[in-house]
Amino acid sequence: MSTMAQPHSRLTIHTSTLFDPRQKKFISDVSITVDTVTGLITSIITRDDAAFPLPDPLPEDTIDLRGKFVMPGFVNAHTHVFSQNTTPIAYPDPNNSHLNSSTVSNVRFGAETMVSASWCGDTEISSSTSPTMGFLKREESSTERIIRATNHAKGALMSGYTTYRDLGSEGMKEADRDLRNAISKGLTPGPRLFVATRPLASGDTFGMHDGRSARDSTLPVGSEAVNGVEEIRYAVRKRVIAGADVISFYADYPRQAKTKRAPSKQQHPYTAGVLCLLKGLNPDFVTFSQEEMDMIVAEARLARRPVAATCESLEGAMAAIKAGVRSIEGGYGVMEGVLKAMAEKGVILVPNLARAEVLQPLRLPALLKQTKRAFDLGVRLACGGVTGSSHEYHVREMELMLECGIPLEDVLESCTVGGWECCGGDRCGSRFGWFEEGTQADIIAFKMDPREDIGALRKVDFVMKDAKVWMVNGIALGMN
Repeated sequence: MSTMAQPHSRLTIHTSTLFDPRQKKFISDVSITVDTVTGLITSIITRDDAAFPLPDPLPEDTIDLRGKFVMPGFVNAHTHVFSQNTTPIAYPDPNNSHLNSSTVSNVRFGAETMVSASWCGDTEISSSTSPTMGFLKREESSTERIIRATNHAKGALMSGYTTYRDLGSEGMKEADRDLRNAISKGLTPGPRLFVATRPLASGDTFGMHDGRSARDSTLPVGSEAVNGVEEIRYAVRKRVIAGADVISFYADYPRQAKTKRAPSKQQHPYTAGVLCLLKGLNPDFVTFSQEEMDMIVAEARLARRPVAATCESLEGAMAAIKAGVRSIEGGYGVMEGVLKAMAEKGVILVPNLARAEVLQPLRLPALLKQTKRAFDLGVRLACGGVTGSSHEYHVREMELMLECGIPLEDVLESCTVGGWECCGGDRCGSRFGWFEEGTQADIIAFKMDPREDIGALRKVDFVMKDAKVWMVNGIALGMN
């Protein structure tokens, strides 16, 4: 086959080892025919190579993926494509022995990264123990951020991610919608995007105080501030009209967020007495009433939009579940009762483990146990690591889910079908994440079998999205 030109309206992909997420089974000797015009799978057959061997050489309208591990394209259920990595500098200065992180409890990042912690303990803060601690310094202009996001999208596709659910443009207003449209028009390569534009937040909480000047403009705040039922109704409608595919909101937020920021490295040397104003945790508190959350979900349903609730408190999660959200993002502080409620109501958990490993490493062991308990209780899982520009965190989320003790088949299913369900399922307008006639022809392959080496998932060898080939033998195509 001439992979660069792709002159044929139909292509047949021959496989020897294929993972079917819907069945959670590994199947041998399957051939898939795709339509390069519609971008859909048109037929799937199981071959009998012993009785009817394939011709040698193969026709030009075929792709030979025999000897490789084949599966549907990955779906990352929680990304921020406009997000740039946090600077690997720890605040306070790690050379000051009296400043440490053993009681770091809550670190949020996004439009403004802040440390909500009591800086008293035994473990010294360092770039090695928490490489992203401190403020996220985004001094890029909006133009530079758009260029970076475009590169992030290309990198994601080359990592095998054919779909992104992007839950906030991080101060770029509706630029995620515009990037989605540009990718759909074929102007630039990237995953299929389902975007939230600006998430909703109550009053004076997440992303309301930016205070940073870019080189050519002052960046807007990261969220849309809303208060009261009617204001929320209008805000959801605005998001839908603006082009949001999913409605995202923050159900809770740290109460002491403003007063517990990490000090600037350029300021006077802080002492432990100054820093340890409060001991213990900096808990999240619910920022929307039940009636307000109910309105978010009710108005979103009228527009057939799924709702994602970011929360870290038991109360916030329970209120969001009662309102009828599609997914809980993070859910770091939930208890077993919350997990049982999620299982009963079919609410999806996107555990964001890769984020926790970087920003809340001391909590990670407990979060791994919580995720495994959720799985054991029958909670629906989707795979999303709050990914910004660091593509290693794509696969790291799956690796951490495996470390929980979740079987490989279920992890791969959560990163395919689970992601599709997060995007709204059949309401999202397309079907992807598994192999069936009429689904999107999103196909990826690896040289090695992840059943033998999970590191295989970091080494993508073949990428097809919507029946268009983007990578062959590990070499990117059509990126110019």
